[in-house]
Amino acid sequence: MTANQLPVDPTSDAPEPRVGPTVDPTVDRVVAEDDLRGRALDRLKKKADFRAHLLIYCLVNAVVLVVWAMTSHGFFWPVFVLAGWGIGLVANFYEAYVRDDPSEAQVAAEIERLRRR
Repeated sequence: MTANQLPVDPTSDAPEPRVGPTVDPTVDRVVAEDDLRGRALDRLKKKADFRAHLLIYCLVNAVVLVVWAMTSHGFFWPVFVLAGWGIGLVANFYEAYVRDDPSEAQVAAEIERLRRR
């Protein structure tokens, strides 16, 4: 037995003590540069995807409005296309520009909540 090891009682139900350093979940970890680069690239891709989505939304809905204007000028049926697709566009905007990755505190709180189940 070395100086770092404690004697273990084989009849005890207690877990064995951990040998070596333990991680304190209350301390924020240092984020590696590669991780930050990957997150930044992911955010930039989401923003570019949103801009492409917005362009397609505008072009397709412009065609829908022209079709409506050239046919009947009656009931404004393009509202269903505009509103339905608009919901998806707003969700895409939220994902690209508003939503952020969860913080370490949020992750630790969720882990703790799951442990209590």
